[in-house]
Amino acid sequence: MFGLMVRFTCKDEESAAAFDTLVGETIEAIRRHEPGTIAYASHRVDGQPLQRIFYELYRDRDAFDAHEQTEHTKRFLAAREELLASVEVDWLDLLSGKGTTS
Repeated sequence: MFGLMVRFTCKDEESAAAFDTLVGETIEAIRRHEPGTIAYASHRVDGQPLQRIFYELYRDRDAFDAHEQTEHTKRFLAAREELLASVEVDWLDLLSGKGTTS
């Protein structure tokens, strides 16, 4: 299993609304076209209206690499730039869990 957590900070409220729309479109494509994506969730952060956190789990590194090569992901990566003030990525190494293969 391969995972990451990403914290996005949007530029302003208008950017946050546009980001949420973009994310919704992208996640719908992920649902339809990415069998190797186990979980892909976008969260608002309580008390931080401009922040969003993604939690992503993939079957393995190959599934993540395939995700990165899809047209919907490439579109998301290009379109998000004008909406964000910052992006922080934490790569995850699974130790144990429920509903996981470890």
